[in-house]
Amino acid sequence: MPRIVLLDPADPARLDRIRPFLPQGWDLTTARSREEADQRDALQGAAFAITGDVPVTAPMMAVPGLRAVHKWGVGFDGIDLDAAARHGVRVLRTTGSNAVTVAETTLGLILAVNRNIARGHLGIQRGGWPKTELGATSMRLSGRVVGIVGMGHIGMALARLLGGFGCDILYTKRHPLTPEQEVATGARFATLPDLLAASDVVTLNCELNDSTRNLIDANRLALMKPDAILVNAARGGVLVEADLAAAIRAGQLRGAAVDVFSVEPITPDNPLLGLDRVILTPHLAAISSDGFAPTLQRMMDNLQAIAEDRAPRDGDVLV
Repeated sequence: MPRIVLLDPADPARLDRIRPFLPQGWDLTTARSREEADQRDALQGAAFAITGDVPVTAPMMAVPGLRAVHKWGVGFDGIDLDAAARHGVRVLRTTGSNAVTVAETTLGLILAVNRNIARGHLGIQRGGWPKTELGATSMRLSGRVVGIVGMGHIGMALARLLGGFGCDILYTKRHPLTPEQEVATGARFATLPDLLAASDVVTLNCELNDSTRNLIDANRLALMKPDAILVNAARGGVLVEADLAAAIRAGQLRGAAVDVFSVEPITPDNPLLGLDRVILTPHLAAISSDGFAPTLQRMMDNLQAIAEDRAPRDGDVLV
């Protein structure tokens, strides 16, 4: 009986939500904790693993009998692909499954910072009425220049949403879109320095890899307009958090929103905590309750295909 391990520790209620999607006769368990020793123990005797946020390391890939690891989502920076290849472990992800969800969240964070929505809410909750104070720094999104760093499924979904605001959309990525894709998204290519200098809003929606790690640091932040805002819904490692905190404190940026962090869950010493003009959310961008069933079914179909020596869904295979 094939067994799947959910590497992100789950309570019995969550496991019960997942079990109806299992192929007939399969079993589901979960790890006791995020500690690597507990992760390796959970993998003993399992054919398959699913990870949301838990890193999958080389020692975990080496557990005998492991056939495949499926990412619940898209980002694979925490999965050791080289070790997977060495040990013959397939690695998959649900390519594009959360693109609209992340794009909508990114748009929501842009509006929340631009219109001081979160700061207004907190001001009232604390007994105040900061209308005049916040009105002085509230800005419209319509007609502004928005720069998208990373133009994959998420970036293109965001560009389509921004089209309704009449924004001038710039984007940067290693391989520019085709002319047809640029027409469809209403976006035009710019180098990263030019994008940062021209944009009223900069949003990070790229993968974390060797070329994007610490991409947005003090030098890059210094290129931005002092009344611009920054949103990170990509990966924590793309942004140097201490540099963003310093820029906010120095008034180099009007505000920021961050959904992803270099260490998750966020630690008490994170430099972004306590900053009035920064919205922090707990890696929510890719999650939606209405996406639960289709994404889970897609993962199960892929794993069952591997169990039956069939090809998984085209585009989902990393290794």
